[in-house]
Amino acid sequence: MTMQKLNQSFVSEFILLGFSLDPRTTPLLFWIFLMIYLLIILGNGLITILICLDSHLHTPMYSFIGILSMLDLGYTTTTVPQMLAHLASQEKTISFSSCVAQMYIFLVLGVTESWLFAMMSIDRYVAICHPLRYKVIMSPWLCGVMVIFCGLWGVISALVYTIFAMRLPYCGPNKINHFFCEVPAVLKLACADTSLNDQVDFILGFSVILIPLSLILIIYVNIFIAILKIRSAQGKLKAFSTCASHITVVTMFCVPAMVMYMKPGSKASPEEDKKLALFYNVISAFLNPIIYSLRNKDVKRAFLKLTGWARSQNEFA
Repeated sequence: MTMQKLNQSFVSEFILLGFSLDPRTTPLLFWIFLMIYLLIILGNGLITILICLDSHLHTPMYSFIGILSMLDLGYTTTTVPQMLAHLASQEKTISFSSCVAQMYIFLVLGVTESWLFAMMSIDRYVAICHPLRYKVIMSPWLCGVMVIFCGLWGVISALVYTIFAMRLPYCGPNKINHFFCEVPAVLKLACADTSLNDQVDFILGFSVILIPLSLILIIYVNIFIAILKIRSAQGKLKAFSTCASHITVVTMFCVPAMVMYMKPGSKASPEEDKKLALFYNVISAFLNPIIYSLRNKDVKRAFLKLTGWARSQNEFA
């Protein structure tokens, strides 16, 4: 009886069902996601290279943006190539160990990014509210400590999430109604009560999403109060524009993630979960380089300098 129970409690592989669409639309979906993924690599890779090579971008704000771009590259690469492979073939399996690894790496990078947004808001607060002391306060040492804190929190939180998810028995069925191994989708296959996991996910949700989001909200209330005290209209506009990009990116990432990880598993809808995951996993990583560089003169100048177009324009002028 014990041996039979052990045999039933282990699944060697999972099947990722992906998107519930007409098979005729699968090739179109493949090419759309392939183009988006290539643009994610191009956009985030270019921003990372520009920040590394241009000395004018060696500031705390751009250092954080560079790390954000690397995180975006990391967690999209954790999920999208596999999704593309499954769209291009009939084979949609993933081994148990690969599923655990994908889940853990995705969580590490996602939680790290969530806290990085909070660190970026602190950077904006110091830049706007204490501009004369900005370089002293936001020293390389402090920025390094901030990044290490985000990374450690990501590693620890992801470990707790993964251990609690994979300690449960999985005895079949083995079909995950998702396009990658995400905790809420995998938990639905557990052959045991997941109420403890729901409680753990909710508690961890506070530490990895709600606390950094609350911190960002408090900081931006203080920033907006400080901005309203600026006398010149141009100064107000410049201060608002530097914050607008960050607020947009935070909203796109944190709000869908909060809905995904803090609602009870019983209330989760597979199709809604896929859309939410697609938004904070793929769409936000695709839009981040556009949002941070489209209206950013420093990034544009660094790009023109790297390509040599700035020199050509000066010679032509």
